[in-house]
Amino acid sequence: MQDAPIRLLIAASGTGGHLFPAIALAEQLPDYQIEWLGVPNRLETQLVPTQYKLNTIGVEGFQKGLGISSLLTLGKLLGSILQVRKILKQGKFDGVFTTGGYISGPAVIAARSLGLPVILHESNALPGKVTRFFGLLCNAVAVGFEAAAQYLPKNKTIYTSTPVRSAFLEPGIEASLDLSIPADAPVIVVFGGSQGAVSVNKLVRESAPAWFDAGAYVVHLTGNQDPEADNLVHPQYISMPFYNNMAALLRRADLAISRSGAGSVTELAVCGTPAILIPYPYAAEDHQTYNAQVYTTAGAGILFQQKELTAEKLQNQVLELLKSPEELQKMSDKAKTVAVPESAEKLAQLVREVVER
Repeated sequence: MQDAPIRLLIAASGTGGHLFPAIALAEQLPDYQIEWLGVPNRLETQLVPTQYKLNTIGVEGFQKGLGISSLLTLGKLLGSILQVRKILKQGKFDGVFTTGGYISGPAVIAARSLGLPVILHESNALPGKVTRFFGLLCNAVAVGFEAAAQYLPKNKTIYTSTPVRSAFLEPGIEASLDLSIPADAPVIVVFGGSQGAVSVNKLVRESAPAWFDAGAYVVHLTGNQDPEADNLVHPQYISMPFYNNMAALLRRADLAISRSGAGSVTELAVCGTPAILIPYPYAAEDHQTYNAQVYTTAGAGILFQQKELTAEKLQNQVLELLKSPEELQKMSDKAKTVAVPESAEKLAQLVREVVER
């Protein structure tokens, strides 16, 4: 009689930085029966249901000070723990994998209360408060950057890097780029992660004319929250809210201008894309700066804090790099040392060892 397949519940919600590594892991576990735990009206409702059954719970983070809203949030947390316990028991799950964020709280507590193993993956160089607290309850904590390990329990923390979607590892993926750009033109790609970056967009539009004069093409992913997204028109300027084939675009790009969410930094590293990184200044505990520092310390990028960056500074820095293909090549080579291409396989092996122990 054949053994029943292992059943794994993946708790990952909100942004691409939480979802894409979890999806990459799931692709490495084809023999597992996988279901998803998410929140209504978040990105997972668009990405997950075509591949996995999506269970949703009502939970939110403690974003405000103590007060009535905190008591309401606590009440939701307790209710969500009971919801997850019910999902785990009815589904006869063998373990839980989570990528942090506030959904991991009820997932970890519910799983451990039932004696189920939990693996948590933290992609940021500075682990979030949820990871630092709930990591103590998990069987294993995988980290995306080696620098994160110092904040977490030594006996259960393992460096795996952060998994990227399989397209980022395909040889020659840049040939699938379907944008009208001459083969010999320098390409600058601008993106703000899955949330967009309006303030960065403004700086780029002010700087871009000088880059056009230098022969560069700018592919600008503005996000869908920018009211001035259509303000710049030029034959060498390609603007759109999002672009699905990011793997091809980053591989083709000579330079990126980006926020420094962990997922973005990892994708840049795997593609060997030199970058000017502008951390989101309101990220929790300024964690995007820590991610950017990993990249810049390796020699793969240049870090600017948003408050100190002007259009003139950005314009001149980009022009300086465009004039030095040798420097861009050095940065590209160093970028590839930041990430582990086989991260998804390493993480999947860790999940198997913990869940099947």
